[in-house]
Amino acid sequence: MKLQPVDISKTASVADIVFEALRKAIIEGDLKDGEPLRQDEIARLFNTSRIPVREAITMLEQQGLVTTQRYKGAVVASIAPDEVAEIFDFRALVEGTVIKAAVERMSDESRRLARQCHEAFSSSADPMAWGDLNRRFHYTLYQDSALPYHLGIVNNALDRIDRYLRAQLMLSNGRARAHDEHLGILEACEAGKADLAADLTRRHILGAKTSLLDHLKRK
Repeated sequence: MKLQPVDISKTASVADIVFEALRKAIIEGDLKDGEPLRQDEIARLFNTSRIPVREAITMLEQQGLVTTQRYKGAVVASIAPDEVAEIFDFRALVEGTVIKAAVERMSDESRRLARQCHEAFSSSADPMAWGDLNRRFHYTLYQDSALPYHLGIVNNALDRIDRYLRAQLMLSNGRARAHDEHLGILEACEAGKADLAADLTRRHILGAKTSLLDHLKRK
């Protein structure tokens, strides 16, 4: 099992730390779809008992990242193309609303940080970093929206499909297309064009959906 173990035997929030480690491994693709989460093995890696591991797995189930199967126990949840399409359609609706609200309140500092995120994404030669940089770019543009509940929902949706988004960025022309579309969104935000930023964000998300679904069909 590909995890980064830590000795947390004396840590108060053991379940939270196990949860974060497993969540990171799942969304980054180190733990694959259908891979079993063996509680004894995980407990041994983290030098803890099975109780916090069980609690962590329950939290992952609540986020849709893990499912329990008969005879297999807890495994990394796979995602069907129909669910991928639904999540992307949902994101397009919510994130369009969020970025429109953010542009109307966006600070110079947020615009500066978003520009930095865009440049970091554009210049990175490390495919494993693209997912985090992509997410950071979008979140920086959303953070002034004053819509914390919306942002929480967006983050949960991204957690569910993050490993697929990372794959989509590494597809043929995926990153180059994202670069161009990010630039358009950023420039709309910098110009204070809230409706345009919302429209470009929706198109960006729906375009990524189409690209990813085409890839999943070929697998």
